[in-house]
Amino acid sequence: MADINRVRLRGQLVENYGNLVRKLTRRLGSSDFAYEALHETFLRLDRVTDAAPVRSPADYIFRIAINIAKDRRKAQNRRVSPAEVDALLDISDEKPDPARVVEARSEIEAFKRALAGLPARPREVLYSISVEGQSAQQVAARLGVSLRTVESDLKLALNHCADCLDYKLIRRLGGPRPRS
Repeated sequence: MADINRVRLRGQLVENYGNLVRKLTRRLGSSDFAYEALHETFLRLDRVTDAAPVRSPADYIFRIAINIAKDRRKAQNRRVSPAEVDALLDISDEKPDPARVVEARSEIEAFKRALAGLPARPREVLYSISVEGQSAQQVAARLGVSLRTVESDLKLALNHCADCLDYKLIRRLGGPRPRS
């Protein structure tokens, strides 16, 4: 008689199956969910021991089924929905495609050739202002030339590079804007 609780609980589940389904359906809001919870409850009854007698088998079974349903709902809430999976799979790869990589490398090589065709000082002025972020005044002081010379060298370098790369140079009105 080592399995008294297990036998009583299984007998109670079989006798009151319809009543338990109705109560669980009302509580859970879904008859399918109620059937699933009761099926899982039946499987869990194998774990019941005789360590302490079960006083109210119907309430005990109902409580097990409710706890199983709560655990399943928590697990479902942790899962990613199909719409979320689709959204994750729809993320675009921001890495450039091979054609764009080749095109960019070609443009860089053309720009290097355009720079090589410049005299030394206009090339230095363009590099210092555009790449290093120095102001025209800083470049003029470093090179020991006037601000007007730096501005004309920069204009020469930009026009030369635009011509070599077949770009249209956009001219701003009012001269260069001060850097922030």
